[in-house]
Amino acid sequence: MSEKALHGIKVLDFTGVLAGPYCSMMLGNMGAEIYKVEKPQGDDSRAFGPHINGESSYFLSVNRGKKSIVCDTRTEAGKEMFKRLVAKVDILVENLKPGALDRMGLGYDVLKEINPRLIYVAVSGFGHTGPYSPRASYDMIVQAMGGIISLTGTPGAEPVRVGSSIGDIMAGMFGAYGAVSALYQRAVSGKGQKVDVAMFDSQVAILENAVTKYATTGVVAGPIGLRHPSITPFSGYKTKDSYVIVACGNNRLFQTFCEVIGAEELLSDDRFKTNPLRNDHVDILTELIQKKMLERTTAQWIELLVAKDVPCGPINTIDKLFEDPQVAARNMLVEVEQPNIGKVKVVGNPVKMSLVKSADEIMHGPAPSLGGNTHEILTGLLGYTEEEADNYMQSLKQTNPA
Repeated sequence: MSEKALHGIKVLDFTGVLAGPYCSMMLGNMGAEIYKVEKPQGDDSRAFGPHINGESSYFLSVNRGKKSIVCDTRTEAGKEMFKRLVAKVDILVENLKPGALDRMGLGYDVLKEINPRLIYVAVSGFGHTGPYSPRASYDMIVQAMGGIISLTGTPGAEPVRVGSSIGDIMAGMFGAYGAVSALYQRAVSGKGQKVDVAMFDSQVAILENAVTKYATTGVVAGPIGLRHPSITPFSGYKTKDSYVIVACGNNRLFQTFCEVIGAEELLSDDRFKTNPLRNDHVDILTELIQKKMLERTTAQWIELLVAKDVPCGPINTIDKLFEDPQVAARNMLVEVEQPNIGKVKVVGNPVKMSLVKSADEIMHGPAPSLGGNTHEILTGLLGYTEEEADNYMQSLKQTNPA
C-alpha cells in the first residue's frame, strides 16, 4: 500500500508565517492535499530570507508540496470563493487573531452552516477564550510568558530563547494533533468541530516536571545548563576537543559509565550510591567526572560508551546533520526541486508508518508560486467555468494592481 494516511483529505490553509503553515505541512506530510489561500500580497514569510534567485527558503521550508490560490477576502468575490472552498474541504487551518474571520463574515459559526463536517483549526497566540485572547503574539513572547525561557540557559546568565521557534512549532504540532483527533471523531459522529489551539497553552504543556516540581515542593525551577533537573549524571561534559552528552538514567548505567571512564572509585562512594544522592551531590560528582572526560576526544568517548550501551552523543552543529548516516537512513533530509533554485534539501517527515513505508521515497513537491494554482483550483475543485475563472483573475488585478 503506497497511499499515505490522510490520502483524500483536503485542507484549506488560511495561514501565514510559521505556526499555521507548520500545522498544515504536518497534515500534508501524511498525504492530505493542501490548498494554501494567500492574500494578494502573499504570505508574509515570502519576504523572509535567505532568498535564492528571488525565492524565500524560509517560505519553502514549511510550504513545500502545497497549492497556492490567491483570495482577497476584502472583496465580495473573494469571500464567495472562500465559502465555496470551505464547502469542498475537510479541514480549515487559520492562524489569525481571534475574531478576525468573524469580522470578515467568515467565522466558524458561518462556515459550519456551509459545511457541517468542517474541522476548523484555529491556531493563535492565546486562544479564543480568556483575558489574553485579544492580544497579538509571536514565538518569543509565548516562550517567555509560557515559562520555557525561564528554564533555558545557564544559571546566573542572561535569559535566552530556545534556538528554534518552538512557540510556533509546538502550536502547529498540537494543531495537527487536534485536527486528526477531530477527523476520527467525525468518522464516528459525522460532525465537524472547532479546534482551538494557543501558542501560549502549547508552551505550558511542555514544561514537563517543572510544573509538578513546583506543585509538590514549592521549588521554582530555573536554568541549569546542560544537566538534567532530576537525574545524575545526565549532562554535557567537556572533552579534549568539544563536548559529549552522557545520560545515565539508572544505577546500572551509572556503574557501566564509571567503569568505561576509569572512575570505579565513584561506585564505592556513599554520596553517589543512588540517584537522589547523586542529585544532592551533583556539583561534586560533576567535577570528578569532568576531570576524566578531558582525557579523550568526543569521538573517542562515544566509541567507548556506545560499545557498552551507555546513552551518549555529540552536540552536532547543523552541518553535521547533513553528513549523519542516521539522518540519511531515516530520510530526515529530503530534496525538492524548487523552480528558480534547483534541488534544495528540506526536513523530512519524522513519522514513519508501516503501511505507508514507501511514502518517504516519493517525490516531494516544491513550494508554490504566489497564486500559481488559482486558475486550476477554480476550474477543478470549485467548478468555475473558464470565463468565471478568467473574470476572477481579472478582478484580482483590478483590486490589487502591481
